[in-house]
Amino acid sequence: MAKNSKTEKNMDDVENKSNLVGYVRRSNAGGAIKVSINNDAFSECETYVTSDGQEYVPLVISLNALNKVLIGERVVTTISQIVD
Repeated sequence: MAKNSKTEKNMDDVENKSNLVGYVRRSNAGGAIKVSINNDAFSECETYVTSDGQEYVPLVISLNALNKVLIGERVVTTISQIVD
């Protein structure tokens, strides 16, 4: 059992937590991607500043899930921020 507990702990260390920020979906005409960001969630996101002083919010969209949206297999996928 000690071995299983150690394995589970190692898996927990690798897993990332994320905060839901918004959604991505294909437009009705299919020629564009629609991005919807929750304003409250976005304002709570962590940011970083580049060397030229610009501030950015790093967000993540699963490429696999986005491809499924593009081919019509899924209607929507999420936009998140990974939390360390």
